[in-house]
Amino acid sequence: MKIGFVGLGAMGQAMVANLLAAGHPVQVWNRSPEPVREMTEQGATAAADLAEIFTCDVVLSALSDDDAVTRLLLDEDLLAGAPAGAVHVNTATISSELAARAHQRYAELGLRYVAAPVLGNSEVARAGNLTVLVAGEAEAITVVQPLIDVIGRRTWTIGDEPARANLLKIMVNYLIACSIGAMAEATTVTEAADLDPKLLIDIVSEHLFTGVVFPNYGRLIGAREYEPVAFKLALGHKDVNLALDSGQAHGVPLPLGGVLRDAFIDAMAHGQSEQHWVAVTEAVRRRAGLARE
Repeated sequence: MKIGFVGLGAMGQAMVANLLAAGHPVQVWNRSPEPVREMTEQGATAAADLAEIFTCDVVLSALSDDDAVTRLLLDEDLLAGAPAGAVHVNTATISSELAARAHQRYAELGLRYVAAPVLGNSEVARAGNLTVLVAGEAEAITVVQPLIDVIGRRTWTIGDEPARANLLKIMVNYLIACSIGAMAEATTVTEAADLDPKLLIDIVSEHLFTGVVFPNYGRLIGAREYEPVAFKLALGHKDVNLALDSGQAHGVPLPLGGVLRDAFIDAMAHGQSEQHWVAVTEAVRRRAGLARE
């Protein structure tokens, strides 16, 4: 089975490294050359162009947003060169609408599309501990399951409609964003009252909100540490917008989402797009007159 991989950001590189370590031959393509060079040093093969990737039996991708997926993976000429029955596994967080459109277009061309958005940041990806939400044709999932088992520790099979997996992923990220926003506000009040924000996070992480989000993101918020960046603030803004779009599509108001979106816009307007998405905390602190100079 020929395996291609498109998109070598931090997440993509981690997934490719794990596939290579598991003995799978992988051909890679990326818009910028440096990540390709790094992956070839680990044993991957560089594709001459994107069209060569689409001659593979299975193509996995880890791109940033709807625009990148549409431009790079729904190109008619590229899809025309794919072998009959080829499977595309899209690990990106994209809109449900695009997932449905991609699924339909692939089916029309005799190709198979599997949505496999992942839960976890680049550190989790490097450890092979991603949680993968999979949806698509059952036979196609069976073909790619051994690869999914390499990049993740747990697979949730959502059904045969790829859009459903993406909707669930969007709502997961929305819940994380809401948690980040709540921690940002609570720690700012704590700080304004001359108490240690880290103490608040320690208390709730141990007794109320155990798990991943509060202990890990809360520690960064309490310490005002926004680097290194495992997930960019601009991507958090994108995901909040996807959640708002999903709510509108299903007739569900998301008033918290509107507040979050404005906070992310504030943070990006102050040059924080490339920081960790918990840096949205500074938008709250600015409103309180506590932000860094």
